[in-house]
Amino acid sequence: MTARVEDYFASLDAALDGLDTFLREDESPAYRHDLIAAVATGYLKKLKASLNSWRNKVTYASKFRVSQTESGFPAYQNVLDLQNDIQDADRRLDEIEAEAELRQQMVDFILSRKAFPKKLQEKIAERRYLETLHAGEHFSPLVLPRTIRVSVNPKTQRPYYVVHWGCYDGSANLPMIYMATIEDSSPDITRLLVTPQGKLNKTVNIELPVGGLLNPALALQFDEFCEKNSAYSLTLSTIGSNLDQDFEHLHPKQLRRFVLGPFYHAAYTQHGQKVDEILARVRRPENAWLMTWTMQELFSVNEKPAKWGLWGGEPAREEFYINTDDLDCARMGASSFQRNALVPHEAYQAIYASGQAEAIFDGYERHVISGGHVLRNM
Repeated sequence: MTARVEDYFASLDAALDGLDTFLREDESPAYRHDLIAAVATGYLKKLKASLNSWRNKVTYASKFRVSQTESGFPAYQNVLDLQNDIQDADRRLDEIEAEAELRQQMVDFILSRKAFPKKLQEKIAERRYLETLHAGEHFSPLVLPRTIRVSVNPKTQRPYYVVHWGCYDGSANLPMIYMATIEDSSPDITRLLVTPQGKLNKTVNIELPVGGLLNPALALQFDEFCEKNSAYSLTLSTIGSNLDQDFEHLHPKQLRRFVLGPFYHAAYTQHGQKVDEILARVRRPENAWLMTWTMQELFSVNEKPAKWGLWGGEPAREEFYINTDDLDCARMGASSFQRNALVPHEAYQAIYASGQAEAIFDGYERHVISGGHVLRNM
């Protein structure tokens, strides 16, 4: 692995650690009163597991691409390759000797041939790569939905679920996390989960989290919906409306999208010329990066009642609020939109010294990581 590639992996790993610190701290704005931080940190763990696997693979296989002119994240093909390798990891591990045996073969090779056993070293690297695939959960092209909360809306007396899923977008090369709060008016599930007093039926044994949507009759269809409706190119209002139209008995009340990136690195990315040039002045390579992310939210302000007659009708439909006074909200079909930037203290000093901090961070909540802590809204 070249020093340049190692700098990239180390910097992206540090950025993910910094974001994890940001989300876990009690002062984390906008996240501390709900489940977003807990959910997002789980996906960061998956992304770090993928990064660790790629780091092992690149030591013996040169095929690794980064979206240098767009997101700054590993290209989507790497995600697909990782997913394919996971399917075959156990078989390939069985075909490779244990690491201790390979190390002994390396010693014997060096002593007998007076040369370095590059192929044996690559074999050890491949084994370590396969072991990481066997051991961890990775960020796949689609991380299937999970239900993490169930309760009852006292006004509608419907059960509602909090569901999350992940998507690594193939066009934008961006990892994304989705969360949705969805009411369910299915007669069978309502009778099962809601008591006559309008409370959650505690006699029903529900062990959360549940893989997929909690309603088993709709779980597979919901998985398929998420696979088709999680692209970055789709606005939140489009996704929410599609969900509302595709499921007669599901009523999306809130939808959030956490988009991680772009990521900027002094020696590797080319999508932010002004930022990249300043980061190149940072003395320590491990601090020459900047991570951005956005939080987008869509919520329903009203539900149009269902209308049924002799000749058919229409199920209940949601009316979503779009903040047209905000250009980002209008563009992304969202009720609210927040941009964030996380940067090491040394890199922030370089940006500030350049006199371009206000231009670079315009529209962003800026957060500076220093000494394992995050200084907020600098």
